[in-house]
Amino acid sequence: MQIGSTLVNELQIGSRLNEAIEHNRRGEFGLLLAMLSSDTRDMAQFQFDLELNTDQKLRKQFALPPAQRLVDDISTHPNPTDNAHVFLHQGARQFQLQQALTPEAFVIRGKQPDAMVEVLSNCDELTKRKALNLYQQHNVIEDMHFLEQLATQRKISQTIASSYA
Repeated sequence: MQIGSTLVNELQIGSRLNEAIEHNRRGEFGLLLAMLSSDTRDMAQFQFDLELNTDQKLRKQFALPPAQRLVDDISTHPNPTDNAHVFLHQGARQFQLQQALTPEAFVIRGKQPDAMVEVLSNCDELTKRKALNLYQQHNVIEDMHFLEQLATQRKISQTIASSYA
């Protein structure tokens, strides 16, 4: 008689051990126990979550929330967590509770690295737009001559005056 697969832990048996006890089948119960591996590392509780790394296993074991994000990127998450309004309206104790429930990132920034953000914060608006490629070159508007502007304004004022008369 050839055995198709070896039994390693009790998960592979399923409920057969329970049924053997319930129906008083000592022989089957003894055979099933003898077929199990005697190595404790093969027991079912050590076979769970093999694909998880150590950090994930510990978080699952101690029921910890996901790790707090240290840097939040506004370009990928347009609505970052902001608990400041809780502090303003409900006080420090409620802020601490809210921070524990939904922690906000320590640093919030966009696509630019820290050094570039610091440099751009010291620049004027036009330089910022050019650095971020948001600047659009506008067409040159031909200015009217001053006398032409005066003539146009006189015509407009005469039209308005004649409509009220």
